[in-house]
Amino acid sequence: DKIQKLYPDRFFDVGIAEQHAVTFAGGMATESLKPYVAIYSTFLQRAYDQVVHDIAIQSLPVRFLIDRSGFVGADGATHAGSFDLTYLCCLPNFIVMAPSSGEELKNMLNFSLSINDKPCAIRYPRDTVVVKKEKKLFEKISLGKGKTIQKGKKIAFLNLGTRLEQVKVASKLIKNKNKLQTTIVDMRFAKPIDIQLLKNLLKDHDIFITIEENSIGGFSSQVNNFFLNQDKNQIKIFNFFMKDEFIDQSDINDQYNQSGISSEDIYKKVSNYLN
Repeated sequence: DKIQKLYPDRFFDVGIAEQHAVTFAGGMATESLKPYVAIYSTFLQRAYDQVVHDIAIQSLPVRFLIDRSGFVGADGATHAGSFDLTYLCCLPNFIVMAPSSGEELKNMLNFSLSINDKPCAIRYPRDTVVVKKEKKLFEKISLGKGKTIQKGKKIAFLNLGTRLEQVKVASKLIKNKNKLQTTIVDMRFAKPIDIQLLKNLLKDHDIFITIEENSIGGFSSQVNNFFLNQDKNQIKIFNFFMKDEFIDQSDINDQYNQSGISSEDIYKKVSNYLN
């Protein structure tokens, strides 16, 4: 609403017409404009054919802002953003990002302005963030580069998006019980993943844990594919993602528990393996 009032000539409400919205943005991109398509994850599914044929194949720089990605609590199964990482990461010419905080979302929006040769997507949840009053400068983001939050050894948490705070809790539980400081990485990108960072982690880590709010076939699949093509033996990988079923309307914390990706679930599974 604020953008519409500030820039009425740069805002287009196309109604409930997802397929048109995507192709319309593709047309804008061919004329050197910088279109952003703001859309729910579950409704972008309706325009998937247009995403593939009208955007990805032509490598048009359309920027997708994908709201309601991951668990949605009271919105229920029809609105859950369970599949966008899976159906976008399989497409050539696509960059897929997921912020872990409001500040990261701002940084990724800023970064997306520099992507002028291919489509990109930023997926974020149905959630609220603390609005900070101070004018904080944008942090520079490099394509496909993750951010190390905590350095440790043996165990590396590879977080994508919204579960970073829960990962920190799980890491703390492991440290208290097993006397082991783990590494925590905010991967930022589901595609391309930070291959160099993963290669560096292989030197002193042999347990890798991926966490994401998405169905099977998303971020974890990109990571697993990388590790399957490495020469190092005896790597243990734990993947935490949405349960393979449609999750009904419920409290969002209950949905986390249903899918087994709460901080306690992560801690228990890893701790049982260590013991």
